[in-house]
Amino acid sequence: MKTLFPNYNNGLNNVTNAILKYFDCESYHEPLKELEEVLSGQDYKNIILILYDGMGSNLLAKHLEENSFLRKQKIKDIHSVFPATTTAATTSVLSGLNPNEHGWLGWDLYFKEEDKIVTMFLNTLKDSEIKASDVNLAQKYYPYTSIIERINQKYKAYQLMPFREKAFHSLEEMNERILNYSKEEGKKFIYAYYDEPDHTLHEVGTDAPKIKELFQTINDSTEKLCGELEESLVIIIADHGHINCEAITLSEYEDLFSLLERDISIEGRACNFFIKTGKQEEFVTLFHQYFKEDFLLYSKEQVKKEKLFGTGKEHLKFDGSLGDFLALAITNKYFRYNENSIDLKSMHAGMTEDEILVPFILYDCKKKYKLIALDLDDTLLNSNHEVTPETKKALNEKSFIKM
Repeated sequence: MKTLFPNYNNGLNNVTNAILKYFDCESYHEPLKELEEVLSGQDYKNIILILYDGMGSNLLAKHLEENSFLRKQKIKDIHSVFPATTTAATTSVLSGLNPNEHGWLGWDLYFKEEDKIVTMFLNTLKDSEIKASDVNLAQKYYPYTSIIERINQKYKAYQLMPFREKAFHSLEEMNERILNYSKEEGKKFIYAYYDEPDHTLHEVGTDAPKIKELFQTINDSTEKLCGELEESLVIIIADHGHINCEAITLSEYEDLFSLLERDISIEGRACNFFIKTGKQEEFVTLFHQYFKEDFLLYSKEQVKKEKLFGTGKEHLKFDGSLGDFLALAITNKYFRYNENSIDLKSMHAGMTEDEILVPFILYDCKKKYKLIALDLDDTLLNSNHEVTPETKKALNEKSFIKM
């Protein structure tokens, strides 16, 4: 497995900041060059950003044919943030900020003021359904202004989610809403988030036949939508990829487990450790003894020096949410605190290409091509006056047409 560190000059944040610039909003970081060049001097009625959760570049190549719509339209691979996980990555997409700036570092975060580890999106105590507070702690301590709100100050902007208010309940419904919004008057931004293939990947792993079928469904539905849109630029990305994983249950390592001040946090493959006073050196020794083949171990000081969570001004509470050490997964392992912790077949948030590389896909509805074929020598059609599958494939090769 190839270890890969995130590149904050060629990533999700740069996509968002190019969009902010296009809508005359102040940007926080450099725009993605390829997107900026496409947007420069253009007057699109709609900029549509679709994020498919977990649709990493390596999975796209594994489960879709080279001639599939999404692969043909892919411009390049870009990087997720660290950690490569939905909480950190989608918040970066929606805010234009890096994780160290917005503070939404992972699925479970330690709140120093509350002395609680909270599942950020659910406002529950880690590994439970117990409400962490009557108020939403993530929004209380880590508020941010979304690009939806910012663009809405000058133009129109819409956000589509499969949860919360005005949720859609299928891929077809999401696409229908995108299409309807696109027909409204005025220059606008439409952001749509779909929670697949991530949800199914966690349950069945990356190799199940169901995943190939799911990728094909996403590919076909996206192609159909793009064919129906007009005056639009469609940007398709993912927040992270996936890797089949094996769990390490920390409570089974009694000597190391006894040194922990509290439960682990952030992510199982980007694991935050708070250590009892005076036990740091012993922890490092034991950690390397057991796990040095599968994880890199960084101190808090190293994490901040290497800017793993990104560049820019640190959030005021960023330092307090970090433990004494952070373990970075470089193989297929992940940490569970004890037997009550989550156990999944496929995971993300580690330092491998499978997790960090995500596709940057563009479809320009202003530049649709149509192919007109003249059967001058009576060889295009077969005896049944049909175009054969082989001929269709040849006509649709990238060298002939890009759609």
